[in-house]
Order: sequence, then C-alpha cells, then structure tokens
Amino acid sequence: MPDVSRRAFLFSTASAAFARPRQEPVFTAEIKVVNVLATVRDKKGAFVTNLTQDDFEIAEDNHPQKIRYFSRQTDLPLTIGLMVDTSASQRRVIDAERSASYRFFDSVLREDKDQAFIVQFDSAVQIRQPLTSSVRKLDDTLQYVDTETMEELRIQQGGGTLMYDAIAQASTDVMMSPAARDGVRNQQRRRALVLLTDGVDVGSYGTTDDAVSAAQRADTLVFSILYSDPGAYGLFGGPDGRGVLQRISMETGGGFFEVSKKYPIDQIYADLETELRSQYNLGYVSDHPVTLSEFRGVHLSVKPKNLVVQYRRRYWAKV
Repeated sequence: MPDVSRRAFLFSTASAAFARPRQEPVFTAEIKVVNVLATVRDKKGAFVTNLTQDDFEIAEDNHPQKIRYFSRQTDLPLTIGLMVDTSASQRRVIDAERSASYRFFDSVLREDKDQAFIVQFDSAVQIRQPLTSSVRKLDDTLQYVDTETMEELRIQQGGGTLMYDAIAQASTDVMMSPAARDGVRNQQRRRALVLLTDGVDVGSYGTTDDAVSAAQRADTLVFSILYSDPGAYGLFGGPDGRGVLQRISMETGGGFFEVSKKYPIDQIYADLETELRSQYNLGYVSDHPVTLSEFRGVHLSVKPKNLVVQYRRRYWAKV
C-alpha cells in the first residue's frame, strides 16, 4: 500500500473508532446493584439513625459482600399501597381505620414527590384507587372503602378474606409497574404496602409464601397493622393472625404493629411515618454473577451490641 494511501486508511480507521459511542455506559449497565433498606432500633424500640457504613456487615447466601453504597435515607420519594381488610370481621373497626387513614395520607403524602394507591380485600380484591399523588383523590376514595353488606355475605355464603392474594396482586400489578418503580421525575423510590387487617386469610388461592415472594420480587416492604375486633368471631374468639403478619413483615423488611388502647392507630401511623423516613440504604454488587433467575438470601448485621436491625431476608436475582 502506498504510504499516502496507508496514512489515509489509518486516519479513517481512527476517526471511525473515535466516532463510536464509548463502552463504559454499557459496562456499568450490566452491574447489578443489590439495594437493602434497613431500620435499626435500640433495645427500647427507639430508632437509631446515626450509624455509619462501617457499623454494618452484609452477606449473600453466607458469603460476605463489600458494601459499595451507603446512605441514610430521610427524603426518598415514597410509593405507598394502603391495603384495607373489608371482610365481615372488620365491620366494627372500619370507621376508625378510615379516619386514621385520612390523617395518615394528609400527613405523609407530599404531592410533588410521593404517590399512593388503595386496595380493599374481602371475598374479592379491588384496586379502589390507582396510583395518584393527589391527597384529595385518596380521601374521596376512602369514603367508599367499606365492609361487605349482609346481603352480599348471604349471596356469597359467608364471604372471604383474600389477604394473600391481595398482597400478591398489589405487588405484581402495581408495585412492579413502571409508574411505581420510577414515579415522579424518574427518581428512585421506596415502595411499601400498609396492611390493615386482623391477619386472618379465608379463601386465597395463594399462600403466605406466595404473598412474601411477590412482595420480595417487587422490592416492596410490607408494614402490617394488626387491628382486630375481639368479638368478631363469637364468644370463644377466632384464629390469631399475629404470627402470619409478623412473618410477612419480617421477611419483606417491613414492620409489625398492633392496635391497642395504649397504642392507638393514630400513634401507629405516626410511628410508621417516622420509620419510613428513618431507613438506611446499603448497596452491594454480588460476587456471584447472576446466570439463573433465583431468590438469594441476605444477612445484614450491625456491630454495635443490643441493636435490632430490620431488613428483607432475600431478594430476586434476575438474569
């Protein structure tokens, strides 16, 4: 090749190479960061919000991982799903739940950042209010969230409480939708379901495991509020849903609350709002590349003694 032609060839080849897009964005897009939200309390139950990255240790399937990202999240946008049990057992507590929910939305929802939706469940699961940032729409919808009538119960031969199915549907259909994941201005969001119920499931096709798995796949925390009417199941009482709700909340990284005379629902909502604004966000890149979509176990601990850390116990590693 003549020298002039050769120089022209090399110049054109170099120019084409410089014209190609840089490869770094493609590389970084392949890095899968596992985010773990955590709440830490002391032995008296008070939130601990002054820990640093060095105070935490994290492992995946018993393999220690390096924490690459750490922040104390106090202002992350929220996507909240209010899940209201409207089965017959809740008839005498539904008004108190509704009134407290009005005040909760008025207090916690920032219309320029946060969004929420409302689901009611009894013998069916209904998304009563799709995702919205409007407190007015949420308040208007709450007016119509009510228990089944006696006529509806007679037709259905006693009704049902599809709690597990409701959690799975809200997680899959709403929390995994682009609107819930990206939300306002394409920001990262904290996703949480607030479950108002006595914890007794009657008639779901799915199981407790199905509900937990659906929430975990959607990176959604489930905060359970046990609100029961002692007389709803007759003189001798009924099933105790406490254990089920505690398990769902623990495995998804949420919290469990129980309404009582000393701990009314308004106070629970206030504590829940504080908890949603008092979480740590830790991120790591697994040292085990994902070749098969599967659940992987997560273990998070804190070095200071006498502290309790609350976090999700596994995540969905997707190819």
